[in-house]
Amino acid sequence: MMTADQLLARLYALRKDYADDPEDETYQALHHAFMFVSYNMAGFKEYVKKEAEKAAKE
Repeated sequence: MMTADQLLARLYALRKDYADDPEDETYQALHHAFMFVSYNMAGFKEYVKKEAEKAAKE
């Protein structure tokens, strides 16, 4: 499973793919998701950790 930092980096890369049209709904969704997660990294890291633990038990 990817780390929280890797997931954030992937969101950033996906957002850049759509940056040529800031009005595009996909860009807006990716942009806001990226911004929210980046401002709440502690919570996101905890979420990713718990999900990784759940996946390891399966």
